[in-house]
Amino acid sequence: MPFLLLGACNGAEQGNPVQTEAFDGIAASETVYLTGTEPFWSAELANGEAVYKTPENIDGLRFPTSRFAGLNGVAFSGMADGQRFDATVTPGECSDGMSDRTYPFTVTLLLGEEQRTGCAWTDLQPYSGPETP
Repeated sequence: MPFLLLGACNGAEQGNPVQTEAFDGIAASETVYLTGTEPFWSAELANGEAVYKTPENIDGLRFPTSRFAGLNGVAFSGMADGQRFDATVTPGECSDGMSDRTYPFTVTLLLGEEQRTGCAWTDLQPYSGPETP
């Protein structure tokens, strides 16, 4: 009987599908690119490593990351020059507000105590719009 009660409480009985599988919309082999404004920043995530860039550090800061596929996206975590780096990439049309590009993913980045938002794409799932904004 308790299992019936749990089934009724999970939303499936009301027509709301319950996602139970890990997000597979970005393969582990894909390179993920992140970009954000105010302040400007970008990152490239591939093969367990990130390169995080800002206008003050155009060469970027390179550090190892771990990848976790959740229920509605993928997260990358690491330590960037002593600060926690946690980027969560989720599906959803995104505009950087500065160009005519449309990106297939959104990103929320927690860098130390500061939260930043932006857009994301991958080498297999590119943005649409001009190459050079």
